[in-house]
Amino acid sequence: PSMLRACLFCSLVLLSACAEPPSREMDQAQGAIDAARAAGADRYATAQYTAAVKALDSAHEAVAARDYRLALNYALDSRDRAQNAAREAASEQVALRSSSERRLAELTAMLDRAKQRLAAAEAARLPRRVLAAPRKAIAEAEASLQKAGTGIQEGEYRASQERLSESAAKLQSAIAEIETASKARAGPPRRSS
Repeated sequence: PSMLRACLFCSLVLLSACAEPPSREMDQAQGAIDAARAAGADRYATAQYTAAVKALDSAHEAVAARDYRLALNYALDSRDRAQNAAREAASEQVALRSSSERRLAELTAMLDRAKQRLAAAEAARLPRRVLAAPRKAIAEAEASLQKAGTGIQEGEYRASQERLSESAAKLQSAIAEIETASKARAGPPRRSS
């Protein structure tokens, strides 16, 4: 008899738990989604974040249909997905920041090399018109690198990586143009007799 009473009690608890909307769990899910968005999950863990939002929407639909058990399942799923999205976004941002900072350092060194080659070409009295395009590319790359550095500090890692790629292309082009102009100025190699 005591076992029967215990089973009846558990059944009543379950029935009463599913007899009203899971407001607390849905609020927790919304809080987890808000926290995930604040952590950048909407940009850095898009799939998990979107799934969390959809699950919460489904929970609201289930409440409207008075299927509170289904609503509870969706709310719990939403909360878990939002928490996973926040963790995923945090680790993605750490990885992006690290690679962005490393690339910025590499390109800053490349910028220094490009400036040195430009200075050497100017010292060798290469025509100004020949060096105009490389000079412009170096200036644009330098400005872009500064913006990328600011973007990294502000947590805009993807935009910074695009700027870094543009800067790399400009610097490579400038260095190649300076080398080509320098070789043309030097003329063909002399043959030893």
